[in-house]
Amino acid sequence: MHSIVAGELAISIPSPLESLMYQGFKAINDIKCSQSIPTQYGGDGQPWSLALRIIRELAKVDASLAHVLGYHFFMLVQAHYKGSREQQAYFYRETAKHNWFWGNSSNPLERSIMGKKAADGANVSGKKGFSSGSPDSDMLLISWNDDVSGGFHVGVVPTSRKGITVQDDWDSFGQRQTGSGTVVFDHVLVENHEILDIDSRKHDAFSTLDPILSQSILANIFVGSAEGAIAEARNYTLTKSRPWIASGVDQAAQDPFILRQYGEFWLELQGAILLVEQAANNLDEIWAKEFKLTELERGESAVLIATANAFAAKAGLAISSGILEVTGARSTASQYGFDRFWRNVRTHTLHNPTVYKLRNIGNWVLNGEIPEPGVYS
Repeated sequence: MHSIVAGELAISIPSPLESLMYQGFKAINDIKCSQSIPTQYGGDGQPWSLALRIIRELAKVDASLAHVLGYHFFMLVQAHYKGSREQQAYFYRETAKHNWFWGNSSNPLERSIMGKKAADGANVSGKKGFSSGSPDSDMLLISWNDDVSGGFHVGVVPTSRKGITVQDDWDSFGQRQTGSGTVVFDHVLVENHEILDIDSRKHDAFSTLDPILSQSILANIFVGSAEGAIAEARNYTLTKSRPWIASGVDQAAQDPFILRQYGEFWLELQGAILLVEQAANNLDEIWAKEFKLTELERGESAVLIATANAFAAKAGLAISSGILEVTGARSTASQYGFDRFWRNVRTHTLHNPTVYKLRNIGNWVLNGEIPEPGVYS
């Protein structure tokens, strides 16, 4: 068992071989969904840095579980910086009261859900893929385009609402437990109070934090995956790996080439940890500013998290792939599941290409231009 102790939070997470899917989701259920909700609304008022640390710890065991919890935190705060004060208070209070778990079925780039305006809200129909955390969620953040104006809208609805079908069709080779399949909407009513008032906030820098939050979550998943990969590999190398015939040593743990590789892993990991923790502390600072956040502060934060995310992705891929070189051919047996670390990191890094983060970082370093707020920057 692996334990997390952070602030007043203490949960136990099983090893990968202890019925991970059942036990892992039980571990998530042991975490109060109100962890990040401000105290005035009935929550614990914990900072983003703590939420990200929990995500990183979960990722050491299974990046899917970390992803689902991370996106719960991400979806939950949408009303905070996109909606009205009344919506912020309502969704925070109700989540704290009922311990709601939030899933995602929103994508501003995908016009696959259309809505028709009605007196009591909007009727939406269509389907959305990559709906992470949608199975067994209590609430869904959804988005749609108006069928007349084409305008983009965001709303929050109970997953159990009539007309919503969550399909179990996610088949990626990584992030297998995220439930990131398709959600179908068949004339689903989104009531007026459930439609976030994004127009009143669209000119505020604070309302454009989507990519900063999502990249922060993913960066910590990458780092946690790398930490877990090293821990698993170390245990295997010490207890099961055999020395190569030409190494001249009696134990694999004394092979100078293996020692060097572990040294390289450690260098990359420590650099990634420092960057994600620096970015997490910065996120706490800009989150506290709320609607007083300036465009420059937002832009500098975007560069910092892009840097942390890009470095963490590089380290996560290198380490999760490299551990097989220090464990040996027998470690590829399916019973160990060492490939899961690489599969999970590789799947995530394809959704938000590192090369475009590097372009934004380079443009800031060379030309002093902060990233323009967008879906991924």
